[in-house]
Amino acid sequence: MKISTHFSKEEFDCADGSEMPLEVFNNVIDVALNLEVVRAHFGAPVSINSAYRSPVHNREVGGSETSQHLGGKAADIVIEGVSPSEVADAIEFLIDCGMMKQGGVGRYDTFTHYDIRGTKARWDYTTK
Repeated sequence: MKISTHFSKEEFDCADGSEMPLEVFNNVIDVALNLEVVRAHFGAPVSINSAYRSPVHNREVGGSETSQHLGGKAADIVIEGVSPSEVADAIEFLIDCGMMKQGGVGRYDTFTHYDIRGTKARWDYTTK
């Protein structure tokens, strides 16, 4: 099911196959619309590694008990040919320009985390 121009609900589904609650689905649509801005900025597809997580799956992957993924408010993303650091920098820029919602931006070696929590949160877990 398409939820935005370039994203489908299935891309945001939990990896363990659990059902996405309705209130989570509404948040997922909001994340997808914000990721459309990133996609347009780079002119390239955005791949989602992880989005909604059920509480069980979140525990299995070692996610925080307060993870934004639990509420469908987060996505861990990759853009082929663009470093995670460049993606994070672009998201910061797009937030500052008012084109994306304020939220969390997490830097990792192989992906970038973005969430729509509504308040600024930043972290860097890169090892380089």
